[in-house]
Amino acid sequence: MPTSPPQAGHDTGILVRLAGRGGRGRTGPPYRGGRYGLLLLVLVGTYLFSAFSGAHLATELQIGLFAVILLLALRSSPQPGWWPLVIQIVTVAGSAAALGAALTGTAGGIGAADLWKAVMLLMTAVLVVRRVLARPSVTIQSIYGALSAYLIVGLMFAAGYAAAQHLGETTFFAGHQPANTQTFQYFSFTTLTTLGYGDFTAAQDGGRAIAVLEALTGQVFLATLVARLVAVYRATDPKARPEPPGRRGLPEDVDGPGDDGHTVS
Repeated sequence: MPTSPPQAGHDTGILVRLAGRGGRGRTGPPYRGGRYGLLLLVLVGTYLFSAFSGAHLATELQIGLFAVILLLALRSSPQPGWWPLVIQIVTVAGSAAALGAALTGTAGGIGAADLWKAVMLLMTAVLVVRRVLARPSVTIQSIYGALSAYLIVGLMFAAGYAAAQHLGETTFFAGHQPANTQTFQYFSFTTLTTLGYGDFTAAQDGGRAIAVLEALTGQVFLATLVARLVAVYRATDPKARPEPPGRRGLPEDVDGPGDDGHTVS
């Protein structure tokens, strides 16, 4: 019995099936939220602010900035039931406690604040990735969401390195290199992108193990999620499909009537 050929865009079902077919479920209705352009801009601004501000100022203000990023991601990735309210309450309460701990100026307080920043960014990354995978189709907002999640992962590991520095008994970097917000972000993103300049290296086995985990995460993230989203987006976007070279500009007696926009009398 003959079967109809598969429809165009059939490959997009792979991403949908990975997230539960993109229907109504734990990630909410498929057509609500999912706009990540503003989130991406806020993340880039947060990174630049942290890179060029004072070390102590960045540590404290990052708590508020990362809380805003989490709430913004929650708005773009709506959750069902009471989850949005619960996440908002936990974010505000935890950020207030972390800010109070950071203001004590002690190594333990600053380390606890850095650990809370890493937890907030982890929750943000989970929200964004789940929502991107749950979308019924791949759009430019899906690409923005994936790039946002990539930046969030880099900032998350930077906060984890800072927590290890303040909560550990030894310095994090070898060679007595300066350990502050700026150097941790630099080390995190050079590790995530596997550039590995070598000017900053982890001194202890625990730090090296986390760095290896971050490098693997960056490679898997780019090679699977981002690359797949871009490939499916190009396959489903009519503007991104090039015209077959063998049929471009051919005369009517070669490629058939009507293909070049001419009518046959």
